[in-house]
Amino acid sequence: MSLKSLKTTAQEPIILKTVGLPNVNSGPDFFNAQLSIGTQLWAGTVEIHVKSSDWYVHHHETDAAYDNVILHVVWEHDMEIYRKDNTPIPTLELKNYVLPHTYTNYNTLLNQKQAWIPCELTIQDVDEFTVNHWLERLYLERLEGKYKAIETQLLESKHNWEAVLFWQLAKNFGLKVNGEAFLSIAKSMGFSTIQKSQHETLLLEAICFGQAGLLETEAQHPYISELKSTYEFLKNKFSLSREGVLPVQFFRLRPPNFPSIRLAQLAALYSRSLNLFSSIIEAQSLDQIHTIFEGGTSKFWDTHYTFEKPSKSTPKKLTKAFINLLIINTIVPIKFAYNKFNRHTSQEDVLEIMRTIPMEHNSIVDKFHSIYAFEKTALDSQALIQLKQQYCSKNKCLQCAIGSALLNRNS
Repeated sequence: MSLKSLKTTAQEPIILKTVGLPNVNSGPDFFNAQLSIGTQLWAGTVEIHVKSSDWYVHHHETDAAYDNVILHVVWEHDMEIYRKDNTPIPTLELKNYVLPHTYTNYNTLLNQKQAWIPCELTIQDVDEFTVNHWLERLYLERLEGKYKAIETQLLESKHNWEAVLFWQLAKNFGLKVNGEAFLSIAKSMGFSTIQKSQHETLLLEAICFGQAGLLETEAQHPYISELKSTYEFLKNKFSLSREGVLPVQFFRLRPPNFPSIRLAQLAALYSRSLNLFSSIIEAQSLDQIHTIFEGGTSKFWDTHYTFEKPSKSTPKKLTKAFINLLIINTIVPIKFAYNKFNRHTSQEDVLEIMRTIPMEHNSIVDKFHSIYAFEKTALDSQALIQLKQQYCSKNKCLQCAIGSALLNRNS
């Protein structure tokens, strides 16, 4: 369809100036549109229907919100629609502008009711360049979504990047089960408290465990006693409160992911990294970032997963796989946000890091790989999650580059 040859059903030429903005609330589908019809320039709203008669089916003639409609866009024009002053509303009928094969492809694509995604049976027909280019755009789109959360926290922290990094790391150390609880713990203590206690691991551990409520234990050990007394001192010194702190969960977690272990690792990380944000921003490669996160916990946790029960001696170092998760969900979004905040137009450093991390394995990513030979990097797996959640599951094939390619094929 050529946008340069559009005409109303009355054969008046239409020239689009601006299409306006989609309306997600009640009322016409687009507002603030500008277009010329014949020799007249119009500004107002645009309504879209399958048939012109749907205007009356939906009772728009009695709704004042539709008084400012300047163009009625329909697939099939089956009757004239009039304003209150009895002048016809200009109508654009799309049926004659869409090629037959495009219409057939559209119906085929959107009627795959039993398919996991609409293009499950046809995605193999899309060329590799189109797919890879679209996945890169999807990943940047996903990062934009994460940027909004970081931007909100940046305002909350009065532009303290170190504090935002700590909050983001805490949330992702908690993973899905304890993410929100860990974030509430991190915010309850104030980042200045962390900075003033970084010189000694025990201090950070006492604050983290105490604010998490994990020191309310009957277990006996010199280390636990020291943590309790240290926490009581720091709680008074820094006026710490547990109000609003969410409870942590152990249920159905593997021992390495117990909140006690993850908090011990978080405390250890900050006790050996006084300027963590600067180090992360300066790191340019995956290996450099991995080096920052290397290191174990205090000795007690070598033989424990909880305060109550000893276990076989195993150093509780962060695994490579877990560090990669932190990079994907915290470090790269933080670097992206810092670049964007400082108006760095290129995000190639961020993309390159993601291209060096192996893809994640989850139900969405694994299913995609069973139907198409996607690249196997973290950039691609994150993009595929975005694709499934924001496009495929919402049948937004018309906004998807893969769907567009399939709609326009002539075969």
